[in-house]
Amino acid sequence: MRNKEPKIEVKKRGNRLGFWFFKFFLMVFGLGGSYGLLYLVSLHYLIFDRLAVKNSLSYIKRRFPHSGFLKNRINIYSLFVSQGKQLIDRFAIISGKDIFDLELKGFDKLNNLLSNKEKGFVLLTAHVGNWQIALTVLKKINRQVYLVMRPEDNPAVKESLNIDSQDNFIRIISPEGYLGGVVESMNALKSGNIVSIMGDRKYGFEALGVSFLKDTAYFPFGAFSIAASSDCPVVVLLSAKLSRYKYVVDVSNIIYPKYGSKADKRQQLKAYVQEFADILEAYVKEFPFQCFLFHDVWGKE
Repeated sequence: MRNKEPKIEVKKRGNRLGFWFFKFFLMVFGLGGSYGLLYLVSLHYLIFDRLAVKNSLSYIKRRFPHSGFLKNRINIYSLFVSQGKQLIDRFAIISGKDIFDLELKGFDKLNNLLSNKEKGFVLLTAHVGNWQIALTVLKKINRQVYLVMRPEDNPAVKESLNIDSQDNFIRIISPEGYLGGVVESMNALKSGNIVSIMGDRKYGFEALGVSFLKDTAYFPFGAFSIAASSDCPVVVLLSAKLSRYKYVVDVSNIIYPKYGSKADKRQQLKAYVQEFADILEAYVKEFPFQCFLFHDVWGKE
Protein backbone atom coordinates (compact mmCIF):
# COMPACT_ATOMS: atom_id res chain seq x y z
CA MET A 1 0.00 0.00 0.00
CA ARG A 2 2.99 2.28 0.50
CA ASN A 3 5.14 3.78 -2.24
CA LYS A 4 8.88 4.31 -1.88
CA GLU A 5 8.85 7.93 -0.73
CA PRO A 6 10.80 8.05 2.55
CA LYS A 7 9.35 11.35 3.70
CA ILE A 8 5.92 12.86 3.32
CA GLU A 9 6.37 16.49 2.32
CA VAL A 10 3.67 19.03 3.07
CA LYS A 11 3.86 22.79 2.54
CA LYS A 12 3.95 24.58 5.88
CA ARG A 13 1.62 27.50 6.46
CA GLY A 14 1.08 29.51 9.61
CA ASN A 15 3.38 30.59 12.44
CA ARG A 16 3.20 31.19 16.19
CA LEU A 17 2.60 34.93 15.80
CA GLY A 18 -0.26 34.39 13.37
CA PHE A 19 -1.96 31.81 15.59
CA TRP A 20 -1.45 34.01 18.67
CA PHE A 21 -2.97 36.98 16.86
CA PHE A 22 -6.16 35.10 16.03
CA LYS A 23 -6.38 33.66 19.56
CA PHE A 24 -6.01 37.16 20.98
CA PHE A 25 -8.83 38.48 18.81
CA LEU A 26 -10.97 35.49 19.78
CA MET A 27 -10.52 36.24 23.49
CA VAL A 28 -11.04 40.01 23.19
CA PHE A 29 -13.56 40.39 20.38
CA GLY A 30 -15.24 36.99 20.34
CA LEU A 31 -16.06 34.82 17.36
CA GLY A 32 -17.48 37.60 15.19
CA GLY A 33 -14.50 39.89 15.72
CA SER A 34 -12.09 37.09 14.85
CA TYR A 35 -14.03 36.31 11.69
CA GLY A 36 -13.60 39.95 10.62
CA LEU A 37 -9.85 39.48 10.26
CA LEU A 38 -10.32 36.67 7.78
CA TYR A 39 -11.41 38.84 4.91
CA LEU A 40 -8.02 40.58 4.75
CA VAL A 41 -6.01 37.43 5.48
CA SER A 42 -7.91 35.46 2.83
CA LEU A 43 -7.34 38.24 0.32
CA HIS A 44 -3.60 38.02 1.06
CA TYR A 45 -3.59 34.29 0.29
CA LEU A 46 -5.67 34.83 -2.84
CA ILE A 47 -3.15 37.36 -4.18
CA PHE A 48 0.17 35.94 -2.98
CA ASP A 49 -0.18 32.19 -2.37
CA ARG A 50 -0.14 30.95 -5.96
CA LEU A 51 0.18 27.31 -4.95
CA ALA A 52 -2.94 27.48 -2.75
CA VAL A 53 -4.88 29.16 -5.57
CA LYS A 54 -3.65 26.65 -8.14
CA ASN A 55 -4.55 23.67 -5.96
CA SER A 56 -7.94 25.16 -5.09
CA LEU A 57 -8.72 25.59 -8.78
CA SER A 58 -8.51 21.83 -9.26
CA TYR A 59 -11.62 21.51 -7.12
CA ILE A 60 -13.36 24.80 -7.96
CA LYS A 61 -13.28 24.23 -11.73
CA ARG A 62 -14.88 20.81 -11.34
CA ARG A 63 -17.44 21.89 -8.75
CA PHE A 64 -18.38 24.99 -10.78
CA PRO A 65 -17.58 23.91 -14.35
CA HIS A 66 -19.34 26.84 -16.02
CA SER A 67 -17.65 29.65 -14.06
CA GLY A 68 -15.16 31.99 -15.69
CA PHE A 69 -11.88 33.45 -14.42
CA LEU A 70 -13.38 36.12 -12.12
CA LYS A 71 -16.07 33.87 -10.67
CA ASN A 72 -13.48 31.17 -9.97
CA ARG A 73 -11.38 33.68 -7.98
CA ILE A 74 -14.44 34.78 -6.02
CA ASN A 75 -15.21 31.14 -5.25
CA ILE A 76 -11.63 30.50 -4.11
CA TYR A 77 -11.81 33.58 -1.87
CA SER A 78 -15.07 32.25 -0.36
CA LEU A 79 -13.36 28.91 0.19
CA PHE A 80 -10.44 30.56 2.04
CA VAL A 81 -12.80 32.57 4.26
CA SER A 82 -14.85 29.47 5.03
CA GLN A 83 -11.78 27.50 6.05
CA GLY A 84 -10.54 30.38 8.20
CA LYS A 85 -13.81 30.46 10.12
CA GLN A 86 -13.57 26.76 10.85
CA LEU A 87 -9.95 27.11 12.01
CA ILE A 88 -11.05 29.83 14.44
CA ASP A 89 -13.88 27.58 15.62
CA ARG A 90 -11.28 24.91 16.30
CA PHE A 91 -9.26 27.35 18.41
CA ALA A 92 -12.42 28.21 20.33
CA ILE A 93 -13.07 24.52 21.09
CA ILE A 94 -9.46 23.96 22.18
CA SER A 95 -9.65 27.05 24.40
CA GLY A 96 -12.53 25.43 26.26
CA LYS A 97 -15.31 27.65 24.93
CA ASP A 98 -18.58 25.70 24.98
CA ILE A 99 -20.36 27.88 22.44
CA PHE A 100 -21.17 25.48 19.61
CA ASP A 101 -24.26 23.36 19.13
CA LEU A 102 -23.03 20.02 17.77
CA GLU A 103 -25.76 17.84 16.32
CA LEU A 104 -24.87 14.17 15.80
CA LYS A 105 -26.51 12.46 12.83
CA GLY A 106 -26.48 8.67 12.71
CA PHE A 107 -25.93 8.11 16.43
CA ASP A 108 -28.07 4.95 16.45
CA LYS A 109 -25.84 3.30 13.84
CA LEU A 110 -22.70 4.33 15.70
CA ASN A 111 -24.11 3.12 19.00
CA ASN A 112 -24.75 -0.32 17.51
CA LEU A 113 -21.07 -0.59 16.57
CA LEU A 114 -19.97 0.64 20.00
CA SER A 115 -22.05 -2.05 21.72
CA ASN A 116 -19.34 -4.53 20.71
CA LYS A 117 -16.50 -3.37 22.97
CA GLU A 118 -14.12 -6.05 21.68
CA LYS A 119 -14.26 -4.86 18.10
CA GLY A 120 -13.04 -1.53 16.78
CA PHE A 121 -13.74 0.27 13.54
CA VAL A 122 -12.05 2.55 11.04
CA LEU A 123 -13.14 6.17 11.13
CA LEU A 124 -12.66 7.62 7.66
CA THR A 125 -12.23 11.39 7.55
CA ALA A 126 -11.63 13.86 4.74
CA HIS A 127 -10.62 17.47 4.22
CA VAL A 128 -14.24 18.60 4.24
CA GLY A 129 -15.96 20.49 7.02
CA ASN A 130 -14.26 20.68 10.40
CA TRP A 131 -13.12 17.12 11.02
CA GLN A 132 -11.13 18.19 14.11
CA ILE A 133 -14.29 19.49 15.78
CA ALA A 134 -16.10 16.36 14.64
CA LEU A 135 -13.53 14.25 16.49
CA THR A 136 -14.33 16.07 19.76
CA VAL A 137 -17.80 14.50 19.63
CA LEU A 138 -16.12 11.11 20.05
CA LYS A 139 -14.86 12.11 23.50
CA LYS A 140 -18.23 11.07 24.86
CA ILE A 141 -18.02 7.47 23.63
CA ASN A 142 -15.11 6.52 25.90
CA ARG A 143 -12.97 4.82 23.26
CA GLN A 144 -9.33 5.53 22.45
CA VAL A 145 -8.91 7.06 18.99
CA TYR A 146 -5.71 6.45 17.01
CA LEU A 147 -5.24 9.10 14.35
CA VAL A 148 -3.08 8.01 11.41
CA MET A 149 -1.32 11.21 10.41
CA ARG A 150 2.10 12.55 9.53
CA PRO A 151 3.99 13.90 12.56
CA GLU A 152 3.34 17.64 12.40
CA ASP A 153 6.59 19.38 11.42
CA ASN A 154 5.15 22.86 11.89
CA PRO A 155 5.55 23.59 15.65
CA ALA A 156 2.92 26.35 15.59
CA VAL A 157 0.26 24.01 14.18
CA LYS A 158 1.19 21.20 16.58
CA GLU A 159 0.93 23.46 19.63
CA SER A 160 -2.36 25.01 18.52
CA LEU A 161 -4.09 21.67 17.84
CA ASN A 162 -2.88 20.08 21.09
CA ILE A 163 -3.15 16.61 19.55
CA ASP A 164 -1.36 13.67 21.20
CA SER A 165 -0.97 15.44 24.55
CA GLN A 166 -1.06 13.31 27.69
CA ASP A 167 -4.63 14.27 28.60
CA ASN A 168 -6.02 13.84 25.10
CA PHE A 169 -8.11 10.85 24.04
CA ILE A 170 -6.39 10.95 20.63
CA ARG A 171 -3.08 9.22 19.94
CA ILE A 172 -1.07 9.40 16.72
CA ILE A 173 0.09 6.53 14.51
CA SER A 174 2.69 7.78 12.06
CA PRO A 175 2.27 6.68 8.42
CA GLU A 176 6.02 7.17 8.09
CA GLY A 177 6.67 4.27 10.46
CA TYR A 178 7.07 0.54 9.82
CA LEU A 179 4.78 -0.61 6.95
CA GLY A 180 3.07 2.77 6.98
CA GLY A 181 1.54 2.19 10.43
CA VAL A 182 -0.57 -0.73 9.17
CA VAL A 183 0.51 -3.15 11.93
CA GLU A 184 -0.16 -0.58 14.67
CA SER A 185 -3.54 0.22 13.16
CA MET A 186 -4.62 -3.42 13.00
CA ASN A 187 -3.46 -4.04 16.57
CA ALA A 188 -5.48 -1.04 17.73
CA LEU A 189 -8.59 -2.33 15.96
CA LYS A 190 -8.17 -5.80 17.46
CA SER A 191 -8.09 -4.16 20.90
CA GLY A 192 -11.48 -2.57 20.29
CA ASN A 193 -10.17 0.92 19.56
CA ILE A 194 -11.00 3.37 16.78
CA VAL A 195 -8.49 4.09 14.02
CA SER A 196 -9.05 7.36 12.18
CA ILE A 197 -7.59 7.60 8.67
CA MET A 198 -7.70 10.44 6.16
CA GLY A 199 -9.36 9.06 3.06
CA ASP A 200 -8.82 11.77 0.45
CA ARG A 201 -5.07 12.40 0.38
CA LYS A 202 -2.42 9.91 -0.74
CA TYR A 203 0.65 11.15 1.19
CA GLY A 204 2.85 8.67 -0.66
CA PHE A 205 0.45 5.73 -0.45
CA GLU A 206 -1.04 3.82 -3.36
CA ALA A 207 -4.36 5.00 -4.70
CA LEU A 208 -7.16 3.91 -7.01
CA GLY A 209 -8.81 5.97 -9.72
CA VAL A 210 -12.55 6.49 -9.18
CA SER A 211 -15.18 8.91 -10.44
CA PHE A 212 -15.43 12.16 -8.47
CA LEU A 213 -17.15 15.30 -9.81
CA LYS A 214 -17.35 13.78 -13.30
CA ASP A 215 -13.61 13.13 -13.58
CA THR A 216 -11.16 10.44 -12.46
CA ALA A 217 -9.77 11.19 -9.00
CA TYR A 218 -7.23 9.16 -7.04
CA PHE A 219 -8.01 8.21 -3.46
CA PRO A 220 -5.93 5.91 -1.21
CA PHE A 221 -7.43 2.52 -0.48
CA GLY A 222 -5.44 1.74 2.69
CA ALA A 223 -8.34 2.36 5.08
CA PHE A 224 -10.50 -0.17 3.27
CA SER A 225 -7.67 -2.71 3.03
CA ILE A 226 -7.07 -2.48 6.79
CA ALA A 227 -10.80 -2.76 7.51
CA ALA A 228 -11.26 -5.76 5.20
CA SER A 229 -8.25 -7.53 6.72
CA SER A 230 -9.47 -6.77 10.25
CA ASP A 231 -13.10 -7.67 9.45
CA CYS A 232 -14.37 -4.33 10.76
CA PRO A 233 -16.56 -1.58 9.30
CA VAL A 234 -15.57 1.85 8.02
CA VAL A 235 -17.51 4.79 9.46
CA VAL A 236 -17.34 7.91 7.29
CA LEU A 237 -17.03 10.99 9.51
CA LEU A 238 -18.39 14.21 8.04
CA SER A 239 -19.17 17.57 9.57
CA ALA A 240 -20.70 20.77 8.23
CA LYS A 241 -21.00 24.29 9.61
CA LEU A 242 -24.66 25.29 9.33
CA SER A 243 -24.46 28.69 11.02
CA ARG A 244 -22.08 30.66 13.25
CA TYR A 245 -22.67 28.40 16.26
CA LYS A 246 -24.19 25.28 14.70
CA TYR A 247 -22.45 22.17 13.33
CA VAL A 248 -23.84 18.84 12.23
CA VAL A 249 -21.60 15.78 12.60
CA ASP A 250 -22.65 12.90 10.35
CA VAL A 251 -21.67 9.28 11.07
CA SER A 252 -24.60 7.71 9.24
CA ASN A 253 -22.55 6.41 6.29
CA ILE A 254 -21.05 3.03 7.17
CA ILE A 255 -19.18 0.85 4.67
CA TYR A 256 -18.43 -2.85 5.21
CA PRO A 257 -15.37 -3.83 3.12
CA LYS A 258 -15.01 -7.57 2.49
CA TYR A 259 -12.63 -9.64 0.41
CA GLY A 260 -14.37 -12.17 -1.79
CA SER A 261 -12.95 -15.15 -3.63
CA LYS A 262 -11.41 -13.04 -6.40
CA ALA A 263 -7.62 -12.84 -6.50
CA ASP A 264 -7.43 -9.13 -7.38
CA LYS A 265 -7.99 -7.44 -4.03
CA ARG A 266 -7.36 -3.96 -5.42
CA GLN A 267 -10.31 -4.31 -7.80
CA GLN A 268 -12.49 -5.47 -4.94
CA LEU A 269 -11.47 -2.47 -2.84
CA LYS A 270 -12.19 -0.09 -5.72
CA ALA A 271 -15.93 -0.47 -5.21
CA TYR A 272 -15.58 0.73 -1.61
CA VAL A 273 -13.35 3.64 -2.60
CA GLN A 274 -15.98 4.63 -5.17
CA GLU A 275 -18.68 4.46 -2.50
CA PHE A 276 -16.63 6.85 -0.37
CA ALA A 277 -16.11 9.19 -3.34
CA ASP A 278 -19.88 9.21 -3.96
CA ILE A 279 -20.47 10.20 -0.33
CA LEU A 280 -17.97 13.05 -0.67
CA GLU A 281 -19.54 14.19 -3.93
CA ALA A 282 -22.97 14.40 -2.32
CA TYR A 283 -21.42 16.41 0.51
CA VAL A 284 -19.64 18.99 -1.68
CA LYS A 285 -22.78 19.48 -3.76
CA GLU A 286 -24.60 20.51 -0.58
CA PHE A 287 -21.68 22.39 1.02
CA PRO A 288 -19.45 23.56 -1.86
CA PHE A 289 -17.35 25.95 0.24
CA GLN A 290 -16.55 23.43 2.94
CA CYS A 291 -14.32 21.26 0.77
CA PHE A 292 -10.72 21.97 1.76
CA LEU A 293 -8.77 19.56 -0.41
CA PHE A 294 -6.22 22.23 -1.48
CA HIS A 295 -4.42 19.65 -3.60
CA ASP A 296 -5.15 18.01 -6.91
CA VAL A 297 -6.74 14.63 -6.23
CA TRP A 298 -7.34 14.36 -9.98
CA GLY A 299 -3.60 14.38 -10.70
CA LYS A 300 -2.22 10.87 -10.72
CA GLU A 301 1.20 11.91 -9.39
